[in-house]
Formats: sequence, C-alpha cells, structure tokens
Amino acid sequence: MVSLWGPPKARPMDMTTPGPFLPPYGVVVGVLLHLVVYLVAVLYSYAEQLLLKKDESKIKKQDTPALCDLHCCKDGLMRNGLIGQKQPSINPERLKDFGEEDYLNGDVKTWEMKIVSRNEELLRDALSRIPQSSSRTSLSSCNKLIRFEDISAAAFKIQCGVQKTPCMYSRLSKQYGMDIYLKKEFLQYTGSVKERGVLYLLTSLPQDQQRKGVIVASDSNFSMAVAYHAAELRIPVFVIMSTSTPPARVKMCREYGAMVISYGTTAKDSQTHARRLAQENGYLYLEEEDSAVYLSGLGTVGLEVYEQVPKLDAVIFPAGGHCGLLAGSAAVLKHLNPHISVIGVESESFPVLQQSLKAGHPIEDQACSNHHFYGDVSGLCFGSNSLQLTGKLVDKVVAVREEDILISILRLLEYERATVDAEGAIGLAALVAGKLPELKGKRVAIVICSGNLELHLLQQCIARALTLDNRVCRFSLVLSDCPGDISKLLEILAREETRVLDIKQERTFVTSELFTVEVTCTVETRDKIHTAQLRNALLERYPTATWIER
Repeated sequence: MVSLWGPPKARPMDMTTPGPFLPPYGVVVGVLLHLVVYLVAVLYSYAEQLLLKKDESKIKKQDTPALCDLHCCKDGLMRNGLIGQKQPSINPERLKDFGEEDYLNGDVKTWEMKIVSRNEELLRDALSRIPQSSSRTSLSSCNKLIRFEDISAAAFKIQCGVQKTPCMYSRLSKQYGMDIYLKKEFLQYTGSVKERGVLYLLTSLPQDQQRKGVIVASDSNFSMAVAYHAAELRIPVFVIMSTSTPPARVKMCREYGAMVISYGTTAKDSQTHARRLAQENGYLYLEEEDSAVYLSGLGTVGLEVYEQVPKLDAVIFPAGGHCGLLAGSAAVLKHLNPHISVIGVESESFPVLQQSLKAGHPIEDQACSNHHFYGDVSGLCFGSNSLQLTGKLVDKVVAVREEDILISILRLLEYERATVDAEGAIGLAALVAGKLPELKGKRVAIVICSGNLELHLLQQCIARALTLDNRVCRFSLVLSDCPGDISKLLEILAREETRVLDIKQERTFVTSELFTVEVTCTVETRDKIHTAQLRNALLERYPTATWIER
C-alpha cells in the first residue's frame, strides 16, 4: 500500500550517539578529565619542590626572625607558645666531652661557626657602652647608671614577648590597713620576672652569636627563662645542670626547647663545665649579672606598675643578692615620681644587700643556702651597678624571718589563690612582720615576682605555716585506761568546734601510773584566739595537759 504522504523521511542523526568506529563520548570525556587532573598534580608537585628549595635558600641567608614575628599573632595579640614549626634542635656533635647527656629530641640543624675572639667580646656590638671584664662571665657590669630611656626602649622591644601582668587590688588590704596592689609577675610563661631581662638580653645579642648559641649553668629562674626565650628566638641553647637538680626542673627545661646536660654534683662543677664548653665551641656563657641591658629589661616592671596603679605611695620589691629587679625598677619609678617610696625586702638569714650597702661594695664571701626553698633570696651580690643604683635610689631595705615568708606564702594561697615561692612572697612578708608601719593607710604595690615552688616543698611550707599561724596545734594528756574517757575528750573538742587531724594513744611507754594511756592530739583551729579558747577549755578539764610548742 502506498502512503498518501509519500516515502518516509530519514530520521536526523543523534549527535550523542557515537559512530561505528568511535568510542562513546562519556569515555572520551572521562579520559580527558583524568589527563587534566594528572597534569595539575604534576605541576603542583613541581611548584612545591621549587618553593621548598627557595625556602631553604632563604633560611641559610636569613637573619634571626624579628621578635614580634615569633610571639605575636596577626591581630597583634601576644601568644606565649610555639609559632609555626618546631624550633631547630641542637647538634650534639658540636659538644666536646659534654658529660652525661640523657637524650636529644627533634631534628638537627647546625650552622657553620668560627671562633674569632674571646667570649667576653661577643656582646661588644650590642653593649658598646659596657666595659668588658674577664672576671666572672661574658656579661660585665656597666659603670654608668641606666637611664629612663633605656628602660623605655626595653619595654617597647619586649612587649610582644612577655606578659603584661595584672596589678590588682588585694583582699589582704583590710587585714593590713592599707590599699595593697599585687603585681603578679608569677603569671609569666616560666613563672618568673626574669623573663623580661633575659628576653631583652637575648634580642640584643649580635646575629652571629645568636646563630652559635648560648649556654647557662644552673637550675634557677634565670636559666629557665633563657631556655624558653632562646628556643622561641631559635637560638641554640644549652643548660648544664647538676645531678642534684629536681627532675621536674630538668623536664620543664627540656620542654622549653633547651639541650639539658647533667654534669657534676654541685653547681660549681656545672659552671666550670659550661665555661669550658663555651670556650671550646664558641657559645656565649650567660650568667645573671647587672649589665645595663639586663637591668633595663627588669626595670620594665616598675614602668608597668606606675601605669597600672595611679597615685602610688610605695612599691615593695624582693631584694637579696640578686637585686636587679629592685635596682632597675627603682630607676624608672624615681624618674617618674621621686616621691614614691621604693623598698627592698631580703631574708634575715641572708642579709646580703644590707651588708653590701654598709660595706660599700658587693660582699662575695657571704654564706648562702643551697636549699631550693630560698632560690635567689640567698644568692650572692652579683655586681656593683645594681648596688650603686640601690644605694642611690632605694629608700629602705628591711629583713624578714623565714617564719614571716612562710606565712606570706599561706596568705597569698588563701586570699589570692596564688602559689608562689619564697622570692615571690618575701615582699608581703615585710607587712606580715610589721616592718613597715609607716605605710598604714597608704597605697602600696607589691611585686610577686616568682611562683616556681616544688610540689614537695609546697606541702611542707603549708603545713609549717599553719603551725606558725596558730591554726594547727598539738597537745598531750594522760587519761585512765577506762571505757568512755577518750569519748569525753572528743566531746570537748567537738564542743569547741575544732577539727581533729590526728590522735595517738600510748600505753606501753608511759611513765605515769599503771592502767593509764597517754593521748596525743593534733587539731586544727580557726585562728590564734580560737586556739587560746581550746587551750583554756582543756586545762580546765585536764590540768595536767601539756601543750606542745612549735
């Protein structure tokens, strides 16, 4: 049958359908996409290799990074921590006969070095105003007193690297009858005010010396600050510690980024070994002294206190042999307001500063304590520059007992929730001991400069301070060994609202009558008045009761 519409028309060719000799179009597109991705990956890998080579060439030529680049974020806020990649570790092959090294963490990166002169001359570029000396260390004392401009420059340079710690009104004010403001320098990253002087000192070193590295020999707050800030600035740092150093300090110093080496049984052995390593390897041996740079960094505390507390009447600082904080801060406070009283406080057992001021020169043969509780409080007087500044600018230096320091540690822990050591609490100890009655009714700032107290010492200090504060007491009495006698004693203690900490009974070694028991009780009271009330109640019921004095 023939269609009326004529022969059927051919369908138009479907462009999405491949011809008989061509693959499907989806396959073609997939292959092209895989090819594009492969090319992009190859180009990216090649570009990454070029960037790595470029960065390595920059690192070799680049000087030490700026301080603010290491410590500041993009928005200008300070950050105490590691920025970016981990600091380069130190090559142990550079040490010759280093002694007893435990381990070395991290990658190793070295710099070529050449010793061209003595270590005493390495700071000459940065400290051109300071005459060099070959006496105790490579950082020598400055015969010229530091100026306010020096401290202002130090404050500007270290502002990104250290905390601007708060200076807050204290709840202890009512107890001591004056407005007390506490400058909490123990909140620094390493728990010490020494960071200020150390950071300014390290940033003032010549660049070639920063590449070679520095070395210190102690477990003091100064060494901890050097370990942390040198690592932050990517300066190779070695810390030589004696084998008697507490393990916690060794661990902390390693975590800061330093190479810690255990050598010798005394601090003198460690110092001798560190000096020898410095001479053989070109490191700069650092020791806490009163160079102008170090004192200027410490003096920034006084500048901050003056800015934070208006209308100050007096500022109290820790003193002792290491009086750099007192001297540097006094320079700026007296410049800003000569009427502010600057007061130093040292230990009565180690009156190094008072004896040095009386003699007119640093006393080096003064006996000092190696116990970790005292820290820098019992150190030797380390320079004539600090002594000269102290004698000229400080209004008063007082000495306090060890008992007053312990009670100050307890007060700060209770009222401020601040855990500090002897150096940090010694300023408040002057008020606890009543050595400054002229400050009643005035506005006083106290610098709490350190909070590095070992845990086992903290426990001992608190227990001893509670006893000294008449809040833990002990008594003994003899009772008949009959049922109910102990319960009657406990009823009296409960009626007087005391807390029994310990109770012991002795029946065998009793020198009194037969069938008696000697009872020894340790109790906690609220204060001195409460202790007196308990004592009277016990003597009224047990006349033979014996109060065990502390």
